Amino acid sequence: MTSQRKRTVILISGRGSNMAALIDAAADPAFPAEIVGVISDKADAAGLGIAASRGIATKVVTRADHASKDAHDAAIHSALATFGAEIVALAGYMRLLTAGFVEKWQGRMINIHPALLPSFKGLDTHQRALDAGIRVHGCTVHFVTAAMDDGPIIAQAAVPVLIDDDEPTLSARVLKAEHRLYPLALRLFAEGKVRMEGNRTAFSGFADTVGQDEIAAPNPAREEIDLEQLARITP
Repeated sequence: MTSQRKRTVILISGRGSNMAALIDAAADPAFPAEIVGVISDKADAAGLGIAASRGIATKVVTRADHASKDAHDAAIHSALATFGAEIVALAGYMRLLTAGFVEKWQGRMINIHPALLPSFKGLDTHQRALDAGIRVHGCTVHFVTAAMDDGPIIAQAAVPVLIDDDEPTLSARVLKAEHRLYPLALRLFAEGKVRMEGNRTAFSGFADTVGQDEIAAPNPAREEIDLEQLARITP
């Protein structure tokens, strides 16, 4: 089973909470992806210590140590090759990747974004959602393309925006959904149930409609619905 698991490397820039969720999921030998390395562009990223404590090899590739953005991405590509990466998972990696790097890994690189794409691309997604007055927010796992937060969507999770929410409370609710969604999406990708075809995500291997519900979480078919809470947040 171990030899069949997809070798996955995670790119981080900070605390690595989504990285930790992927590592936890992959600790199960039956999980179809194996986390073989973590790369950070920041030497002080907290996630490096978490990864090392879980026995995951780490490498720091900082921008300051390279003459150009292209050279920096080339060094990351080299590190990925050294790890034997088959899948690259961005988990809070805060630097835009060059088009050349993306081209080399396109269709094999995924990212999690804290909003329901295509809405709220970029930074400060939770405050922007609050400012817009929307009642539903969430997170998205998508394939990485050269355009920022613009790749084909793999899976999404929605959460309510409560009337008394502020940025910290909404962020915490979305982060909890992220920690569920990213392992689910990585599993589907490593199993070959999702793949990038052109500018779209192709799905296959879903036995029935229940199986197809995996691309959305929380799964409404399997979650208890609090009707009283729903009434409070619905106009």
